[in-house]
Amino acid sequence: MKTSLKNILTLLSFLTFSISFAQNIEGVVTTNENIPLEAANVVIKGTTFSTITDASGKFSINTQGRLPITLLIQYTGYTTAEYNVTALPATPLLITLNEENKLVEVVVSSRRRIEKVQDVPIAVSVITGKQAEQTGAFNVNRIKELVPSVQLYSSNPRNTGINIRSLGSPFGLTNDGIDPGVGFYVDGVYYARPAATTLDFIDVEQIEVLRGPQGSLFGKNTTSGAFNITTRKPSFTSGADFEVSYGNYAFLQAKTSVTGALSQKIAGRLSFSGTQRDGLIDNVATGRATNTLNNQGIRGQLLYTPSDNTNIILSADITTQRPDGYAQVVAGVAPTQRAPYRQFNAIIADLNYQLPSQNAFDRKIDHDTPWRSGQDMGGISLNIDTKIGSGTLTSTTAWRFWNWDPSNDRDFTGLQVLALSQNPTRQTQFTQEVRYAGQLNSKLSGVVGVFFIDQTSQTNGTEESGKAQWRFSQSSTSNLWKTPGLFEGYGIKTDARIRASSAAVFGQLDWAVTERLHVLPGLRYNFDKKDADYSRTTYGGLQTTDPALLALKKQVYSDQAFASNTDNTDFSGNLTVSFKATDKINAYATFAKSYKPVGVNVAGLPTNSAGAPLLELAVIKPEEVNHYEVGVKTSPFKSSIFNLTFFNTDIKNFQTNVQAAELGVNRGYLANADKVRVRGVELDASFVVTEHLTVNGAATYTDGKYVKFTNAPLPLEETGAAVAFKDVSGTDLPGASRWAGSLGGELSDKARFFGNAGKVFVAVDSYARSEFSSSPSASKYLVVQGYAIFNARLGFRASQGLSVQFWGRNLLNKDYYEQLLPAGGNTGQYAGVLGDQRTYGITLKYSL
Repeated sequence: MKTSLKNILTLLSFLTFSISFAQNIEGVVTTNENIPLEAANVVIKGTTFSTITDASGKFSINTQGRLPITLLIQYTGYTTAEYNVTALPATPLLITLNEENKLVEVVVSSRRRIEKVQDVPIAVSVITGKQAEQTGAFNVNRIKELVPSVQLYSSNPRNTGINIRSLGSPFGLTNDGIDPGVGFYVDGVYYARPAATTLDFIDVEQIEVLRGPQGSLFGKNTTSGAFNITTRKPSFTSGADFEVSYGNYAFLQAKTSVTGALSQKIAGRLSFSGTQRDGLIDNVATGRATNTLNNQGIRGQLLYTPSDNTNIILSADITTQRPDGYAQVVAGVAPTQRAPYRQFNAIIADLNYQLPSQNAFDRKIDHDTPWRSGQDMGGISLNIDTKIGSGTLTSTTAWRFWNWDPSNDRDFTGLQVLALSQNPTRQTQFTQEVRYAGQLNSKLSGVVGVFFIDQTSQTNGTEESGKAQWRFSQSSTSNLWKTPGLFEGYGIKTDARIRASSAAVFGQLDWAVTERLHVLPGLRYNFDKKDADYSRTTYGGLQTTDPALLALKKQVYSDQAFASNTDNTDFSGNLTVSFKATDKINAYATFAKSYKPVGVNVAGLPTNSAGAPLLELAVIKPEEVNHYEVGVKTSPFKSSIFNLTFFNTDIKNFQTNVQAAELGVNRGYLANADKVRVRGVELDASFVVTEHLTVNGAATYTDGKYVKFTNAPLPLEETGAAVAFKDVSGTDLPGASRWAGSLGGELSDKARFFGNAGKVFVAVDSYARSEFSSSPSASKYLVVQGYAIFNARLGFRASQGLSVQFWGRNLLNKDYYEQLLPAGGNTGQYAGVLGDQRTYGITLKYSL
């Protein structure tokens, strides 16, 4: 990492000192004490054209070919200012912002136009790039601590699910044959792989988390919400940021971003992020700590302004992850309904094996199969914004790839049960979105667009048995199970392929019936097509023609092949009515009919008594979603917000991922639950108590249930029962905590540090959630207990020059699980994904 960092910094330094050639409206944004404000957002009101100020508070922005215009100047913690420009100024504009409010004036672009978040009739939370940096939220898993409606579950990057309001992805192992219900967008580009949420953010300007269906605003249909992430754009004014963090467990994180003009019409930005950390779990078998961090990412952007009305941005990025990690620790053993000799404790006793620890939070493992979680993700995109009439036409073209190279120890022990468990995947996607957003007349505005995605995914996997496999697979007292070498080296080679295409037309109108009453209808038409091929072939083990021995081998692994193809179309839409009762009260109500496309199984199917795959499970019905929401956004006092949202979501044919009990179905399979319902209440609040003290909080109550699910899989402790399925109607959805919340505050005062003006501060943040089920069918052993963690930071920050921050996470060193999951084969042992123990460190940042 040091060599690559040196090369990158050399390139960044060259770009830093580029000369600005822009001839646009220029200005300087400062506080009322004449302190420059870096990264203030400057927008031409009513458009999507914007820029940000540099470390000296300077900005330059195109007039977009028209005058007069109104500039909207926004900065977190200051009242948004509007500045009317009637003619090109002869000298730079001098704009002063007054320190007042922390959140009310935040602006968003979720509805494809710049507007204040409190005016948007959508439940949306906004995390600025600076907030994310200051709280250490460098990936989505940290964002959930700031937005409690978000849940992220990851036993490794591939098996990652991101949910909003407990909906979005099935809980458990990932299946490539279904679509996520939460959209993930970076600079307008849709990322189809949930693994993207495990990687570090690179030079983020703002993160908008929209809750509820968003199919009439975004290209890809989203039934549960969307992450709309924007990165910092190139500027014609030169600037640079350098940041380094160091902490315990040898945590090292470096971030750099430089920008500047390359010619009169071209500007560039280059950004780098790298994170390393030693492991948090000791592998006593290897003598090394595992679950390390090793991430590097780079993003480059070129901005071309051929005319005042057009902006063209070419972006390219690549991120790599090479940790020794994502190992899970045995968290306990559940008694099953299998015969005594088939219980986990009896099995390991016969093999003269003991777990390295009976306490998961000793953080000790003895895994004999290396853990590897290598992934590469990147792509290139071209975004064109051009003003036509009263609106903006936007075209976003992108190609992306994801390469996954894993190795796992899925028995979670030091025994050679599974000698190999790895399913490398290669995924590529092409997306094209074209949309027009603007004012149609004095009463009507809106957005209309078309979207297309074509993606392919191929997995070539290997799973191989070790010398202890016979004892874990033994299902009778026959001595044939002990046949030397019967299962050792016996495994399967898997070839799973899927091609998925989707095309859509979508749009939403905003009809201003009166100045305060707005009606917003939205429609979407979607076409989805999926073609899948699956094949697995057995190999190895004892070569024999004995029918009895062959029958035993087939109980562990069997050949399987099938193909499926399906397509479907769907009309969906929403209707929102918003009423701004006063300047401080904005209420809205929404009904949305949404859907999640048809799914296909591409990870193996359960088999019948004859060993044949159950082909009727190859295609999974699409979800049908009816969503109701009522919300009110208020500013009850000066410098405060208090927002409340009530929601109810009913889903028919809920797509749920189920782990099969037999080892041969090594990636789980999809099924439909008849009906699911999630309802709840969300609260967002923020108060500027004094000029020195701010307090913010969020809370959510969620009641998620299977209304009807009569053929659910058996929970872990009922494995071996005389029945194959269980009616779990009325039980809680997995991953759904009844209560979750965050609470934080900051105390600050003006100060100087090494001659730089800024603020000295101390801040505390907390996050808590109640218990939740960690199993598709509720199991009393797979319940993650509720927990709370506390983080704090103190230091000095400045808009230019040197900033320093001391930070600590999980200060009380709380032991907690993020997820519990059964081992392959369901012999009773289950493992835990552990939350990080106490970490602390220092961050230094220097802005030019």
